[in-house]
Amino acid sequence: MQHVLIVDDAPAALALLSELVEKLGDCRAIPLSSPVEALAWAKGKPVDLVIVDYTLNGMDGLEFIRRFRQIPGKDITPIMMVTAKDQKPVRYRALDAGANDFLGKPVDKVEFLARAKNLLILSDARTKLADRAAWLADEVQKATAEILARERDTVMRLSRAAEFRDPETGAHISRMAHYSRLIAKGLGLSEAEQDLLLEAAPMHDIGKVGIADNILLKPGRLSETEFAVMQQHAVYGYELLKGSASRVLQAGAEIALGHHEKFDGSGYPRGLKGEAIPLFSRIVAVADVFDALTSERPYKKAWTLEAAVDFLTAGSGTHFDPRCVQSFLNAWDDVLAVRDLHADAGESKLLSIL
Repeated sequence: MQHVLIVDDAPAALALLSELVEKLGDCRAIPLSSPVEALAWAKGKPVDLVIVDYTLNGMDGLEFIRRFRQIPGKDITPIMMVTAKDQKPVRYRALDAGANDFLGKPVDKVEFLARAKNLLILSDARTKLADRAAWLADEVQKATAEILARERDTVMRLSRAAEFRDPETGAHISRMAHYSRLIAKGLGLSEAEQDLLLEAAPMHDIGKVGIADNILLKPGRLSETEFAVMQQHAVYGYELLKGSASRVLQAGAEIALGHHEKFDGSGYPRGLKGEAIPLFSRIVAVADVFDALTSERPYKKAWTLEAAVDFLTAGSGTHFDPRCVQSFLNAWDDVLAVRDLHADAGESKLLSIL
C-alpha cells in the first residue's frame, strides 16, 4: 500500500484528487486542507507521493515544498504541484524548491493518472533501492564482524603457541592484555585503540617459539650468551608478524619488538629511549612485568602485590614510562578485578574457597 498525501484547501479539488488516487490501485489517499497539518502528519509517516496545490491559505505550495523537504527522510519523496498552465515562473521556482512534476488546472484525469503512476513507480524503486542498500550494509557489517571474530580467535591461538613452550599460562596473556587496556584507557586513548591493544598485546612474546628449549626452559639463571639469545625473541616476534594487512597483527609486531625497551634507553633490542618507544610497547611493558612478578612459576615464587607496585614505582622514569605506571596505579580497583577474573587455575580454586 502506497500513501499519497494531497494538500489542497479547495474541498472540490481535494475530493477529486482523492478519488483519482483511489483509481491508481493499492494506494491510500491522505487528503488534508491545511498545509500546516499536512506537514505535521508527514513527520514520521510513510509518504510515497505528495500532490500539493500552489494556492493555499496561510502558506503557498512553494513554501510547503521547502518545509516538506526539510523533514528527515523526505528529501527524495516525489512531489507533484498543481498550478495554472501559464504560471511558468512559479513552476521554475517550484523546481528549485524540490518539485518533481506538475499538473495543470483544470486537472485532466488521464494526465493525472499517468503522471501519478510514474512518480509512484519512481518512489517504489527508490524505496527498494534504499532497502537494498541498508540490507547490503547490514550484511557487510555482519561479515566484517565475523572476520574480526575469526581474526581474534586466530590471534589468541597464535599467542598461546608461545605459552605452550613457556612455563607461563594462558591466564597470563589474558591478564596482561586487560591490564594494558586499563592503562590505555587511563591515558585517554580511544575505545578503538583500547580494543586494538587488548587484541594485540597477547602476541608480545610470540617470538619465543624461535628460542631453543634448553634456553627457554632453563630453570636457573641464564648465562650472558644465553640471555643474548633469549633477547632475540623480540626480533623473532616482529619478523613473524610484520607486513600483515591486519591492524591487529601490525600492532602485535610493534609490541613484540618494543615491549622490552626501557624508558631510559637501556632496554633491548634497539635501545630506544623515552617516547621513541612506541606507546603500545610502553604500556605492555608495565602490564607484562607486573603480571610476571605477581604470578607463581616453577622457577620462582609470586611477589606480593605491594612488592610488585614498589618495583613499578621504583622503575618509573628508568625502566617504565611514568605516565603508564601512574595510569596503571590509578586503575588499581580495576586491576584487582582483572586479576580475580582471570586467575590461574590454582588461584581460581583458592579464590572460590575464600
